[in-house]
Amino acid sequence: MSNPDSPDDLIRHGTPAFKRTNLALFAAGLATFGLLYCVQPLMPQFSRHYGISAATSALSLSLTTGVLAFAMLFAGGLSDALGRKTVMVASLLSSAVLVLLTAAMPNWYALLTLRTLLGIALSGLPAVAMTYLTEEMHADSIGLGMGLYISGSAVGGMSGRLIAGVVADFAGWRAGVGVVGVIGLVSGLVFWKALPSSRHFHPQALQWRALLGRFAGMFRDPGLPWLFTEGFLLLGAFVTVYNYLGYRLMAAPYNLSQSVVGLIFGIYLVGTFSSAWMGHLAGKLGRRKVLWTAFVLMLVGVACTAMSSLWLIILGITAITFGFFGGHSIVSSWVGRRGGVAKAQASSMYLFSYYMGSSIAGWSGGLFYAADGWYGVALFVGVLVLMGLLIALRLYRLPPLPLLVTPPTPMSKGAMP
Repeated sequence: MSNPDSPDDLIRHGTPAFKRTNLALFAAGLATFGLLYCVQPLMPQFSRHYGISAATSALSLSLTTGVLAFAMLFAGGLSDALGRKTVMVASLLSSAVLVLLTAAMPNWYALLTLRTLLGIALSGLPAVAMTYLTEEMHADSIGLGMGLYISGSAVGGMSGRLIAGVVADFAGWRAGVGVVGVIGLVSGLVFWKALPSSRHFHPQALQWRALLGRFAGMFRDPGLPWLFTEGFLLLGAFVTVYNYLGYRLMAAPYNLSQSVVGLIFGIYLVGTFSSAWMGHLAGKLGRRKVLWTAFVLMLVGVACTAMSSLWLIILGITAITFGFFGGHSIVSSWVGRRGGVAKAQASSMYLFSYYMGSSIAGWSGGLFYAADGWYGVALFVGVLVLMGLLIALRLYRLPPLPLLVTPPTPMSKGAMP
């Protein structure tokens, strides 16, 4: 029998276990991000139906991501005690049920209440999925595995937005949300059946003092705090663009329908390519040598969205999406490598920063939209992306090995932590 603690027993690409793992995590990404972001194309409808501003409508997403950010700080510790798969399965299935209930809520405040609870329920998946991959997958496969998981997230984010938007145009927003909830429930069941059980997980009792010590230790690492900041800036910029894109394109001079705007969210498909491709490229050339290019691409995209041509706007959204998913793939796998023995907490802290970017910047963008329309949004997002580029250039000089944690398992030739 193989030793479950042996590196030879880790999941590697080309094996049946790798295929099962990626099917499961693709389904998890599909469910999680479809359930989370299905309200984004519906924000203009919320504004009309409830008579609320763009910034208030954005609370349907910002409240969820804000609560999600805090809850994920504890999800990693909970999975240390209960097991990775157990926490992730419970998270997905309960989240799907909450979204189904959201479709039947009678008023705006009831809807916001369930969207807030959704943030708690969803917290058990993203941070724990990253930890599961770093524990169970071989170092030469983790970049591809993380990229494929994020590809599922891209498809989920795209399909949740697209399906909700198109269905809402014909049957109302409640039907759109309900269909996404059903898809999330089916995806959660696929995840439950397909994901291999943990072989390198060892249960640990919840020890709050030790947990807090690990969180504090991460901020003495020369790279992790900057990587956490990159997560905040990446998702903050990306979500802000997509939050207010519908308001711009459904107004004059474009006057696009809800269905057409929903179809534009199909641009998300480029994320399924860019996350895997840039993650693999970073594994070969080094993350420090590739990360800055993602921010440059996003910056060019923001400039394109400020133009009046619809085709240039679509090109800009494509560039922003490509750069975002590529950057997130690189940064998230980098955090897992530098986290070492505190990888669960490092993943939780990264995702805390990541989703706080969505919550804070996504809501704040509404204030810029109210003040100066899309040009205000473009200026705000441009500043966020420029800050991310400057940090990426600083990370270029980051020491290659973590200073406060045990050395990671060997990586493939040419890869850099």
